[in-house]
Amino acid sequence: MPPNVPADDSHQKLLDQLDITRTPRPFRNPHWKPSARRNKNVKQILSDTPSGSIPKPTNIAQAAQSLSTLVLEKNFNRAMYATGPAVTYTNIESAPSLHSAQQKHYCDITGLPAPYRDPKTRLRYHDREVFGVVRSLGQGVAESYLEARGAHVVLK
Repeated sequence: MPPNVPADDSHQKLLDQLDITRTPRPFRNPHWKPSARRNKNVKQILSDTPSGSIPKPTNIAQAAQSLSTLVLEKNFNRAMYATGPAVTYTNIESAPSLHSAQQKHYCDITGLPAPYRDPKTRLRYHDREVFGVVRSLGQGVAESYLEARGAHVVLK
């Protein structure tokens, strides 16, 4: 039978060497780096711009104004090389949507949302009360409402 004392001693040394409970483990991998692509706030964007192009603003309102100026200048440069205006959230030069789901219909009489259309006069109306008014209108009045809406058709 082999002696127990030397075996226990070497066994204990091996256990101490492989024990991971006493080694400090950081929460994050030490080689981890944040992504280069991240969202920046106005101050960070303005601090990253070259100092010669825009002076450093003193408050957040001036910073936002300077940022909108940067965006407009960038869009202007894009528009010079593009065929049409650049569509962004800062301009309104884009055409309205022609998709039928995006177009809301409004009553020709009241201006409220109009879920109904009179087949006889082709006027849009909001409810039963307005429908009575639409039916009591003369032919020329209904056509003038259609003309104001841009739906008046003149046949030659």
